[in-house]
Amino acid sequence: MNSFIELSNVKKSYGQFNALKDVSLTLNQGSHYVIQGASGSGKSTLLYLIGGLDSPSSGQIYFNGEDLSSFGDEKLASYRNTSVGLVFQFHFLLPSMNCLDNILLPSRIGGLRVGKVKKEVLSIAENLGVTHCLKKFPYELSGGEQQRVNIIRALSLKPKLLLCDEPTGNLDSSNSNKVISLIKELAETYGSTLVVVTHDDGVAHQFPQKFFLKDGVLDD
Repeated sequence: MNSFIELSNVKKSYGQFNALKDVSLTLNQGSHYVIQGASGSGKSTLLYLIGGLDSPSSGQIYFNGEDLSSFGDEKLASYRNTSVGLVFQFHFLLPSMNCLDNILLPSRIGGLRVGKVKKEVLSIAENLGVTHCLKKFPYELSGGEQQRVNIIRALSLKPKLLLCDEPTGNLDSSNSNKVISLIKELAETYGSTLVVVTHDDGVAHQFPQKFFLKDGVLDD
């Protein structure tokens, strides 16, 4: 296994509040992980740092041996758009676009062949049971449908790193299991390193490699 993502003594503070405390972590390429913890434990903060959406207060985060803090704005934006797929707890779908256009937006920004991406998107949508949602606008969908559209968008560019923040938070247990199984299957197909953060024991039990966060401290 090759070290793909490495965190070294990462701290993140907001004023006097320490969200993460000396977190060190190595993620191997193509492996699947779950990070479990209660609300407020620092799970989402950790995910956003790995995804390049925020910067640590101290410590280093390496992607394929490169320190993310050394990336300029353009390289960091490219990292987020082409190497990272993010499934947020909240969907962040643009209300002025239908769901298919929301899904295809990263490929258009990246200058990719949209027709080829669309073919993959339609296949994933069928597996997730949301083909009928693609021409609708986000406000016309239920929370669970929006979450599945969010997942398709994250997977659309076959990312090297797939980060999921409570991906089943708006789903019932049946759809939750289906979504986790599909995420793992597609991550395996694409060779993506998969990191899921959750408070849900049912989700966590589906991953052999587990980490626990409590009050900003990571344990395995």
